[in-house]
Amino acid sequence: MAPIPRLKPYEGPALFSYGFRPFFLFGALYAGFAVVLWLTVYCGEITLHTAFMPRDWHIHEMLYGYVPAVVTGFLLTAIPNWTGRLPLQGGPLLVLVIGWGAGRLAVMLSGTIGWLPALVIDATFLPLVAAVAAREVVAGRSWRNLPVVGLVSLLAVGNILFHLESHVSGGADYSTRAGIAVIVILITMIGGRIVPSFTRNWLVRENPGRLPAPLARFDMIVIAASAVALLTWIAQPSAMTAGYALVAAGLLQLVRFSRWAGDRTLREPLVLILHLGYAFLPLGFLLTGLAAFDLIPAASGIHAFAGAIGTMTLAVMTRASLGHTGRALHASVATQGIYAAIVLAALARVVATLVPEQTIILIALAAVLWSAAFLGFVIVYGPIVCTPLNRGRSV
Repeated sequence: MAPIPRLKPYEGPALFSYGFRPFFLFGALYAGFAVVLWLTVYCGEITLHTAFMPRDWHIHEMLYGYVPAVVTGFLLTAIPNWTGRLPLQGGPLLVLVIGWGAGRLAVMLSGTIGWLPALVIDATFLPLVAAVAAREVVAGRSWRNLPVVGLVSLLAVGNILFHLESHVSGGADYSTRAGIAVIVILITMIGGRIVPSFTRNWLVRENPGRLPAPLARFDMIVIAASAVALLTWIAQPSAMTAGYALVAAGLLQLVRFSRWAGDRTLREPLVLILHLGYAFLPLGFLLTGLAAFDLIPAASGIHAFAGAIGTMTLAVMTRASLGHTGRALHASVATQGIYAAIVLAALARVVATLVPEQTIILIALAAVLWSAAFLGFVIVYGPIVCTPLNRGRSV
């Protein structure tokens, strides 16, 4: 059950009454159109006049553009539940949305305005989000959630380093891996809480029997091993040490994932998609580990991680949008179509790295499916996040 949030008296547009509303909507819209734009660039149809190399622009806008929007929407929605404090609304929320949008525009126009102004504008958003989140967490004495604020701060540092590394060396390999690593740990931490929790809630109500294992010391071991493996990968992605660490972390992640009774959730796609999204995480570790031994292309693991990011964020966005607007927690046919599109997009993109003769076709297919998933979210959930809270319906 998702609680209907407590809100301050608010007379403005419903879109700015709660953090998930604008950030999920605009983040999904951007994710859908940015990948379509990237596909036209990849195929040589157009050229972007940015300070980044085309591939780096694509990577940056996924890691440091799209993901921060969803993370912000999630945090601004979750923190009031964590702390008991009232959510950010109205003008302050609008300021954050404008800050995020200004960053996207600055990066797009960085070839015209210059890399340094683009950095300054783009780098403002995430520190502001971290500051807002830290203030709420500290005021609410929700100390166990401070690590999440720390990871947002690390993502902010990674964004700055991406701009600097790209300008100095012409590419942004280290800060790309750093951004992926931070997001993967965020999914490991937050996903490790919400996936078994939501699964347990549904199973107790709808399918009694075996339940997910509760959060325990083993989960802390998995998080620590994953962090160590990712740090090694950031520093030396082709080193055997990194390969062994990544494979070990992948196996631990796989064991953790197997303890959550995901096989018992087939009747509710809204819960099942959380398991499908998290499944890309151990796959990403294992493939990235194999790439360190030069057995497969490095892009295989990276795109498996991207599959985890895309699928998990859409899973959270759809669930939160339903629950926090007073609607039934059930995946409609349209929502199931969104889920199918994002999972197939992720699988196609991973396979594209392993089957060179079909790479172009599979990349195009993955891009179309990815965009269909996110623009589908905009079409289906846009009216939901733009309308007032539905207090008359059960959640």
